[in-house]
Amino acid sequence: MSAPGTAALAETYRENGFAVAEHLFDAREVSELNDAITEILNVDDIGAVAEVEPGDNGMARRIWSPTKQHQAFERASAHPRLLDHVEALIGPDILFHYSKLHLKAPQVGSVVDWHQDFAYYPHTNTDLVTALLYLDDTTTENSALQAVPGSHLRGLADHYVDGFFRGKVAGPDAPEASDAVAIEAPAGSVVFIHPLLLHYSSPNRSDRYRRAFLPAYRAADAFPIHFGSHAGHNEPGVRLLRGKVSNTARVEAGAWRLPLAERPFGSLFQLQEGADRSAASAATGYATLEEVS
Repeated sequence: MSAPGTAALAETYRENGFAVAEHLFDAREVSELNDAITEILNVDDIGAVAEVEPGDNGMARRIWSPTKQHQAFERASAHPRLLDHVEALIGPDILFHYSKLHLKAPQVGSVVDWHQDFAYYPHTNTDLVTALLYLDDTTTENSALQAVPGSHLRGLADHYVDGFFRGKVAGPDAPEASDAVAIEAPAGSVVFIHPLLLHYSSPNRSDRYRRAFLPAYRAADAFPIHFGSHAGHNEPGVRLLRGKVSNTARVEAGAWRLPLAERPFGSLFQLQEGADRSAASAATGYATLEEVS
């Protein structure tokens, strides 16, 4: 039996490619996570624990693998309420995939260009989901996530620029801003994101933070088909959170272009902002998965 409210959430997710569960985490839990961010960043060298914004402001914009840096995030990623909702979307056998924190500081927060998460992490099927937990009340003014409803049904868009994977959709595949809706929600709410959903976020031009914790999950029978330096480094941390492991890969028909960049890239931000063209180049590649009857 599904958890209360999750059937409607799953229907919305299937139709739009995203769904929102408001106040899934209460005020105390949100406060604990924000306190954990403060603890992580309480170091002499911010760059040792976080990626910083460009320029000389010294503001952190991203903390990679917060589940490894503080137990509060480890607990949150395995919270039963959260997993109940994940189960409604990808099934009962749930693997933790990876986690990150985006810290959009007031008047600073970097833009995240149009992209689909699956472009970075192609798998044998698309039963992957990212749970974006807003840790601040979030509106368009402080950079609410923007998404194109139904775009997950169109397949994988081109994330290549000038012959290399750039982690963003440019040119004719790029949506118009008018196609997007802003996903506004109060702190403690979770936005569940389909891996093929086209989404982006603008710079934070407000006087408020927009912090977000993003644990990502996949079905136990979804296996990665690319082990480049960016995708492969997640695998040692993959673990079963609910259900059972699978010894069979479930394969969806499709052709997924692999994320082959000019060089190993540190983050979505760094890749979208431009890789070092003087580094050794890599050939483009495709992986074609034929449906198994």
